[in-house]
Amino acid sequence: MSLSSPQPPSSRPLAPHLQIYRPQLTSILSIMHRLTGMGLSCGALLIVVWLGALAMGQEHYYGVTGWLSSPLGTTLLFGWAFCFYFHFANGIRHLFWDMGWGYELKTVYRSGWIVVCSAFGFTLLTFWKILYHS
Repeated sequence: MSLSSPQPPSSRPLAPHLQIYRPQLTSILSIMHRLTGMGLSCGALLIVVWLGALAMGQEHYYGVTGWLSSPLGTTLLFGWAFCFYFHFANGIRHLFWDMGWGYELKTVYRSGWIVVCSAFGFTLLTFWKILYHS
């Protein structure tokens, strides 16, 4: 082994990369599960701010709820609700996998689409209920 200059890089990739594989539902759902987990953590900070404003008095509470009622606040709450429902549904899917059920390729894709559709469906149902049946 020589301590001289490093060898020139090879033109071959060391490992398969995103340029070779196209994204599949399973990889997208795995990435989304991690991202929604991070989104839930950030949303937990929003709950802390809301509870802090509640403890600080009426003026602070109305300020925070007024901001949450704005288009940006509503969008954040919508995204946070989606993160919750997606992470919850995908977690249930993983519990079935932990029991050894649902590893067939057809079942993996079917359960993946059920996770996506249920996350969107429950998010829309939640906001429909809040906006039109309050």
